[in-house]
Amino acid sequence: MSFNNRPLQKTLPGLLLALSFFCSAQTGQADEPPDRKPVILSDRARQLHQKCLVIDGHNDLPWAMREKAASSFKQADIAEPQPQFHTDIPRLNQGNVGAQFWSAYVPSETQKERRSAHYTLEQIDLIHRMIKRYPDTFEMAATADDIDRIHKSGKIASMIGVEGGHSIENSLSLLRIFYGLGVRYMTLTHSDSLDWADSATDTAISDGLSPFGEEVVLTMNQLGMLVDISHVSPATMEDVLRVSKAPIIASHSSARAIADHARNVPDEILVKVKQNGGVIMVNYFSGFVVPESAKQMTEMFHIRRELKQKYPNETDYNREYNRWKSSHKMKPGTIHDVVDHIDHIVKVAGVDHVGIGSDFDGVSTLPAQLEDVSTYPLITQALLDRGYTDQQIKQIMGLNLMRVLRQAEQVAKQLQQTTD
Repeated sequence: MSFNNRPLQKTLPGLLLALSFFCSAQTGQADEPPDRKPVILSDRARQLHQKCLVIDGHNDLPWAMREKAASSFKQADIAEPQPQFHTDIPRLNQGNVGAQFWSAYVPSETQKERRSAHYTLEQIDLIHRMIKRYPDTFEMAATADDIDRIHKSGKIASMIGVEGGHSIENSLSLLRIFYGLGVRYMTLTHSDSLDWADSATDTAISDGLSPFGEEVVLTMNQLGMLVDISHVSPATMEDVLRVSKAPIIASHSSARAIADHARNVPDEILVKVKQNGGVIMVNYFSGFVVPESAKQMTEMFHIRRELKQKYPNETDYNREYNRWKSSHKMKPGTIHDVVDHIDHIVKVAGVDHVGIGSDFDGVSTLPAQLEDVSTYPLITQALLDRGYTDQQIKQIMGLNLMRVLRQAEQVAKQLQQTTD
């Protein structure tokens, strides 16, 4: 863990100065306000956390497996500690994870060669292979009832989220196929705008959703697939909330009023998410939750595009991008930065409309005390420390997402009845 020490006051008497220095050495910080000090897990929080159904909206382990272990669970057996990842089974158990949306992510660039669907199917296959390889730990869930049943059995209920509408290659048939393979949400865009939906981090094409984009949303409603507004522009968020007949989610986004980055959700959208009944699942990435780091991340998106144009060769691009990153170290922040976002969403939208979407194994920098999937109990403690009730914490940890999923399933049944 790393904390930014504040300089000790030179006016302190010698004895007090020495005492302060001693305390700082023990805790790793100096003169931090009490509510920003490291979170200490109590027996009460530990017991409460064990009673929670913990649902994380977004984990990128499948892509990390592809990049770091050639998609091989023989090469990286997650039943054993895997320190190169944020995620492995021992730490999932430590974190008391009850359900997980595994991300079937592929880069936006794959659409240039029309290989997005191909690679996405490979990622979906990897998730299914993981669940099959570790049957004592994971089980595929198709519905909210499945999540309840699997969680009660002591396993981790697993669902799939496709991260980026480029994966369907403008095909509603592919969207339906993905649903049949276990996909229960789709993030409408990733970092690049599509010809039917605008990204938060790219130039607008449709000023939100195109007519086909609206058809995508309605088809997802009919299937019972959650519409995910993470990564999309505010105009796209507005259109989704206007068009969708079911509650929506942001699977891994935070509050823009706290950290001003385009990947976060503005207050005016939070108000409409409350009206829609949806849930914003708070991202842990330091670049989206720490105000100073969010400013740096905004610059990073522009730098990446400039470097990709200047260095079309991937090796050259990676070299230059890594050089830029090494000279622009991000401030990691602490667990309190993440809980600040939860607090703000509760203040604006209400406690019924916030959840957890860590983005583990999909980000480079994480706040202190949120370094991996073992740390969810510390969120429970931090919320208790801020005065949240047991029931409110259970809602944030997973019950809000369960409500949204059940409502989406009900909407799908109603829409299917009207179209039969």
